Amino acid sequence: MTDVFDVIIIGSGPAGLTAGIYTSRADLKTLLLAGEKWGGQLQLTTLVENFPGFPEGIQGPDLMANMRKQAEKFGVEVKDESVKEVDFGEKPFKVNGYSARSVIIATGAEFNWLGLPSEQRLIGKGVSSCATCDAAFFRSKKVIVVGGGDAAMEEALVLAKFAGEVTVVHRRDSFRASKIMQERVLSHPKIKVKWNTEIAQITGEEKVEGVIFKNGEKMPVDGVFVAIGHNPATEVFKNKVELDEKGFIVKILKNGFNMMTSVPGVFVAGDVHDHFFKQAITAAGYGCGAALEAEKWLSGLTV
Repeated sequence: MTDVFDVIIIGSGPAGLTAGIYTSRADLKTLLLAGEKWGGQLQLTTLVENFPGFPEGIQGPDLMANMRKQAEKFGVEVKDESVKEVDFGEKPFKVNGYSARSVIIATGAEFNWLGLPSEQRLIGKGVSSCATCDAAFFRSKKVIVVGGGDAAMEEALVLAKFAGEVTVVHRRDSFRASKIMQERVLSHPKIKVKWNTEIAQITGEEKVEGVIFKNGEKMPVDGVFVAIGHNPATEVFKNKVELDEKGFIVKILKNGFNMMTSVPGVFVAGDVHDHFFKQAITAAGYGCGAALEAEKWLSGLTV
């Protein structure tokens, strides 16, 4: 591991692979550490209809495979290994023992799920964590949103534009969402609320057919949207770069460079810092930006 890469990219979702396409085409020697489970959240989705360039849609795993092939075509060296240690204290930077003049962190975020076996089996078959992505598939159908924060309120309101009926299921007797979001949901004619309620099981074999609550009540539904938060994949970066109170990497505009972390030369892209949009296309855009900024930064750097 004596070679020094121009860029090491950590993560293999849309942000990381897009960054790799840009850095490699800029003739920067690039290593991408994809993780043992590569491809990010899109590996868990089925049909993706809102990524530009695919009028008929594309399966999530196929989209990620295409991105990976494109990055490798331009010369990105991809290793399917997870990052266990980083050292940004001196240059060149060290990631899993590899050396680099710059780093792009694109490790993404993991959605919190309910932890039900039936839930995991039906992800992409009626179970979702993204109304913006999947609401159109539930036109005139009956869906549930699980959660009580702003994210759950947003999911319910997006779904109400398409679904015939939306029920928000919350385990407490009040929402923790902002007052204005609560008011929008509670006053919406299509949205109902079930308080003090938790799901015990999601039923259906090939697709969601209903839910069973912990009190034994059964409810037929076509979709279950889980909106109970998500956690950025930043454990290995604690005390290495600045994180916010929720654990997301802080993006800093410093010395004219965007997409940079608190460590000059270490950049960030995608859901690991973005907890607003959380879309594949915005993650890819951030990956492009981080790559361009890394290229610019490296052009004035000698190691």
